[in-house]
Amino acid sequence: GGEGDPGSPEAEKWAAVLPTHPLGYEMCTQEALQAQRSQLVELLVSGSLEGFESILDWLLSWEVLSWEDYEGLSLLGQPLSQLARRLLDTVWNKGAWGCEQLIAAVREAQTGCQAPELSCRWDPHSPHPAHDLQSHRPAIVRRLYSHVEGVLDLAQERGFISRYECDEIRLPVFTSSQRARRLLDLATVKANGLAAFLLRHVQELPVPVALPFSDAACEKYMSKLRTTLSAQSRFLSTYDGADNLCLEEVYTENVLEIRTELGVAGPPPKSPATLGLEELFSTCGHLNEDADTVLVVGEAGSGKSTLLQRVHLLWATGRHFREFLFVFPFSCRQLQRVAKPLSVQTLLFEHCCWPDVGRQDVFQFLLDHPNRVLLTFDGFDEFRFRFTDRGERHCSPTDPTSVQNLLFNLLQGNLLKNAHKVLTSRPDAVSAFLRKYLRVELNLKGFSEEGIELYLRKRHREPGVADRLIRMLRATSALHGLCHLPVITWMVSKCHQELLLQGGGSPRTTTDMYLLIVQHFLLRASPPDAAPRSPGSGLLRGRLPALLHLGWLALWGLGMCCYVFSSRQLQAAHVDGDDVSLGFLVRAKSVAPGSVAPLEFLHITFQCFFAAFYLVLSADVPPSSLRRLFRCHTPGGSLLARLLPAACVRRPGREEGGVAALLQEAEPHNLQITAAFLAGLLSREHRGLLAEGQASEKALLRRRVCARWCLSRSLHKHFHAIPPAVPGEAKSMHAMPGFVWLSRSLYEMQEERLAREAVRGLKVGHLKLTFCGVGPAECAALAFVLRHLRRPVALQLDHNSVGDVGVEQLLPCLDVCKALYLRDNNISDRGICKLVEHALHCEQLQKLALFNNKLTDGCAHSVARLLACRQNFLALRLGNNHITASGAQVLAEGLRANASLQFLGFWGNKVGDEGAQALAEALGDHQSLRWLSLVGNNIGSVGAQALALMLEKNVTLEELCLEENHLQDEGVCSLAKGLQRNSSLKVLKLSNNHITYLGAEVLLQALERNDTILEVWLRGNTLSPEETERLSQRDTRLLL
Repeated sequence: GGEGDPGSPEAEKWAAVLPTHPLGYEMCTQEALQAQRSQLVELLVSGSLEGFESILDWLLSWEVLSWEDYEGLSLLGQPLSQLARRLLDTVWNKGAWGCEQLIAAVREAQTGCQAPELSCRWDPHSPHPAHDLQSHRPAIVRRLYSHVEGVLDLAQERGFISRYECDEIRLPVFTSSQRARRLLDLATVKANGLAAFLLRHVQELPVPVALPFSDAACEKYMSKLRTTLSAQSRFLSTYDGADNLCLEEVYTENVLEIRTELGVAGPPPKSPATLGLEELFSTCGHLNEDADTVLVVGEAGSGKSTLLQRVHLLWATGRHFREFLFVFPFSCRQLQRVAKPLSVQTLLFEHCCWPDVGRQDVFQFLLDHPNRVLLTFDGFDEFRFRFTDRGERHCSPTDPTSVQNLLFNLLQGNLLKNAHKVLTSRPDAVSAFLRKYLRVELNLKGFSEEGIELYLRKRHREPGVADRLIRMLRATSALHGLCHLPVITWMVSKCHQELLLQGGGSPRTTTDMYLLIVQHFLLRASPPDAAPRSPGSGLLRGRLPALLHLGWLALWGLGMCCYVFSSRQLQAAHVDGDDVSLGFLVRAKSVAPGSVAPLEFLHITFQCFFAAFYLVLSADVPPSSLRRLFRCHTPGGSLLARLLPAACVRRPGREEGGVAALLQEAEPHNLQITAAFLAGLLSREHRGLLAEGQASEKALLRRRVCARWCLSRSLHKHFHAIPPAVPGEAKSMHAMPGFVWLSRSLYEMQEERLAREAVRGLKVGHLKLTFCGVGPAECAALAFVLRHLRRPVALQLDHNSVGDVGVEQLLPCLDVCKALYLRDNNISDRGICKLVEHALHCEQLQKLALFNNKLTDGCAHSVARLLACRQNFLALRLGNNHITASGAQVLAEGLRANASLQFLGFWGNKVGDEGAQALAEALGDHQSLRWLSLVGNNIGSVGAQALALMLEKNVTLEELCLEENHLQDEGVCSLAKGLQRNSSLKVLKLSNNHITYLGAEVLLQALERNDTILEVWLRGNTLSPEETERLSQRDTRLLL
């Protein structure tokens, strides 16, 4: 049991030391205290400093200790034994009463912490707040424990404490309870209202569910976990094992969005909510309220592992996620190596952190309070067992089962129900089965442009270096687009000297960047007197055996779903110490305590790159085996069942043998990365570099021919497998993410003729690529392929991560686009201005959809110019942005000069009455507009009056959407007058506008004189059920 348990060893020791009064209650005279002094000192020292400070809290609250006494007993850096002796001396001088109070304080510190909250309460508006803070100090410390960081922030924000004082309290040497005490100490000496603020604010704080120091074993285990995770998380563990990068100094927030569900009825949804890391467990976007797993999805290199490492560090240092008392981190690539059956207890203790004392007490606490536990599982896509909920149901936390069954039952909630879990994965590994057990799904989209620049400034604090790198990236959009993946930004930082010296020869493709970083590592590993001055001649040739050893290890690992390698596996691949010293392999965190940590590649993309390198340069790889990278994915096959047609390559049965068998068994998402690298390595750009390490140039040529043929044929057949068009509609296709991968592979090869052949004869009117993970790099690849189309196409890229840089990458294919849809793509004014500048000269482009982005009035002049100059432009949708009345007034000028626009979407902006007036005046005489949406624009009666005048003049508008405004009855009365003189409008939407029966009555009178209008929407207004029934019977055109 804990220290406070009646039968615990600590309680028995105190009972043996302390004298007992004949009447049954404990007492302690000065003489008895002096006689037992050595034993008392031993007991005070045997506990933790937390226990000693809890005793001081009680003595201070009972006024046994004066403030001067307390200050003398709270000196930093003093040994606990010295403080204990000083406390006994101080209490002895207080007489018998003081000695008895000491014993009472010891008992309270032992037993009082078992209750979640002390019974005493205080007056939050006390005229003597400092005195009350001292009188109720034990209870206030416990209440503050879990919230001290937030209270410190609030106190600093309101000016009660300075930043210096806040930093002093937050020193890493202090625990959360010690920080709470130091905040109370500061309130005692400051006369600026801090004490009164704390007394009021602490009263409002929620009572902690369970006190972290209610049990000695749990407290010690929590402390050990925090210390362990702090040590593991302090330095960046991914990418470069040679650099001791402090995570605190270089960590940069990625774009983290809640995954949205489509197809839900209602008004047009806003952009997905963007979260800060501290909001990981917020209440937004829940898919399943009964589930307790947060899934973070992102492409390889998007920063998932680093995000989890940051979570661990924030918890370990007490800055965030304080709702969790215990955090257990796991790596899925490590867990799958565990062969023996596991129980929950074994998983937590043997494979994470072992309790030094009270193992059963700690485990029971975890079982009793699962809501205070967080489990993180990194790299679920690297777990070779696919998730299923149809396996063995396992509910016993102490009985062992297989590692996959244990993990799957944890995710389903059969084990440790209500314990929070965070899972990271690439999108391909997330199945519909798994999504049933998710509380929320988050998309990690890599760095924003601001994030790229911030990271580089954090990494390069030398004068001018970061500025030069940022200027170089802005001038080379292809490389800038690649940098939205943090792993590429790290490479740019690593190779900054080579990049700045290259001038205009910056990398364009992912393969270019990986070759550059490989040469950087080789240069670093070469002796100073033997290394070439720059990458290129002789560098690969000198290290070719080592690179091929690493390549075979990488390829074997992909085929075996193995990502961490034991010494035996290294030996089998002929990887020796010199090969490891190159720096591409780093130590992994060992699962089994005391075992030798295995090795892993810097990143999964490095493993894929080295596998591709082996396939290109090894003499043991027949060119025909490369076709396995482009094989249909059938049961027992390898890649892309949904994409590549049977005509691409032969479909033999399962083959035995090295390379072919490995490619057949590898995970498709890893083979996609490997195939793209292979295509890049076989490009003309790198022919000379690879010729250094290949004895036969003819063998390289055969590999290049094979890869070219497979890529071209695959994409060509993929297009032609599109179902026929529905009669009367344009032929359309919804491409899957694999199509994006094929385009990336073509782009890596950088052969224009190959891309032209791939899309030859394509007859598709609408190409849909929604939710396909399209970022700037993918935009460059799509433009590289699609610009060779011979027929115009509508390109739909909604719900991706295009951004401003991606827009720039799309410009080369804008000439073949008749429509471009870019909803939810984090695009700002800068990107749209570039797009419009190019679109002015693209006669084919007639429709532009830009809703749910970050547009402001800053883009209005460019868009107005587009409307004025392009007299064949048909549709413009700018909904759910940040355009105000000023922007609307500028756009109105463009509308006045336009005679072709048919659809104008402006919902979810902030144009107000002034903006509505400007648009209405511009559209009164417009001769082509058929549809106008001003939903949710804070338009009132003044704007409605202007729109009514527009209705009187306009003879083409068929649908006007004004839901979610503030028209009220006055605005509706104005619109009713306009309807009486309008002969074109068919649908008028006025839902949610605070309209009463009076306004509806006026509308009915207008409808009696208008035979053209078919529907008037009035849902969600201020109408009683009886009024709704009465109105619906009078005119069926009212939709109530």
